[in-house]
Amino acid sequence: MIGTMSPVLVQPAFAKINLALGVAAPLPAGHPRAGFHEIASWMAPLRLHDEVRVERCAAGERAFAVEWAVDALRPTPIDWPHERDLAFRAWRLLESETGAAMDCRVTVRKRVPVGAGLGGGSSDAAACLLLLAHAFAPRTPRGRLRELGATLGSDVPFFIDDGPVNAPPRSALVTGLGEGLERVPTAPATVCLFMPPFGCPTGPVYRAFDALAGRDPGKGAEASRVRRLATASGALESRDLFNDLTAAAEVVAPGLAGLRRTVSSAVGAPVHLTGSGSCCFAVLPAGAEASVGGRWVEAARALGCAAVMTDLAVGAE
Repeated sequence: MIGTMSPVLVQPAFAKINLALGVAAPLPAGHPRAGFHEIASWMAPLRLHDEVRVERCAAGERAFAVEWAVDALRPTPIDWPHERDLAFRAWRLLESETGAAMDCRVTVRKRVPVGAGLGGGSSDAAACLLLLAHAFAPRTPRGRLRELGATLGSDVPFFIDDGPVNAPPRSALVTGLGEGLERVPTAPATVCLFMPPFGCPTGPVYRAFDALAGRDPGKGAEASRVRRLATASGALESRDLFNDLTAAAEVVAPGLAGLRRTVSSAVGAPVHLTGSGSCCFAVLPAGAEASVGGRWVEAARALGCAAVMTDLAVGAE
């Protein structure tokens, strides 16, 4: 972990799920962000995480690498150029912001599946900004890091909280086009995650959503409903959660509905999409971990899905 004098800094980059996600109809023509969708999302961090490592180098030396951890759930080819990787872009962005050369070796060791709606790339970028600021620009305010992160992706600011650098972020109510960020407590809970053997590309999912929402062009993001869920006291209940993109994702990936039904039966709780998918989750009732056990994992894997049980990451509130 982080030590003030250490030349090597390492920290987890936590995944996230959308416990609730309300999506509005697209903004109308004439709006500066026409075609975009305002959201209201209750986002929570998971113990499942990537790992970002920053090692100081001699002047002029630098390297960047992305690799899969040996215990990764579903390794896929790392076939994108460094220039497209959000963590690499975060490194270059902070150098541009500070005007300082940040000579180091950055390594991202991934466990969070790519393109699953779990925010792995955004979390990697946030971890990179936090570590590099700690090492090279310690006076950079967290608020400024969030502003920089927002230029990389709308989920990045969620992962940059005001607590210790290597602590998980607190849960949050995220509204608007991602610019609204209100922290809320993270309730302890165990989550069953499963990743189907296919993706749900974000663009097609939103286009399918628009086609469905065309019947209701005045649809809002239901921020008040999401806020009530995010600020309610008591145990987290899977039956209370929702995701407005689920029907659209099932249009894009027709096999998703059947997978959700099968795994829901095995878990004994409703199964929800996170983000635009294709990863899905169920929140287990308190004390149900042992009884659910391997039953749902076997069901998910029989369908070709990667599966894991993890907890919400409760840090310092």
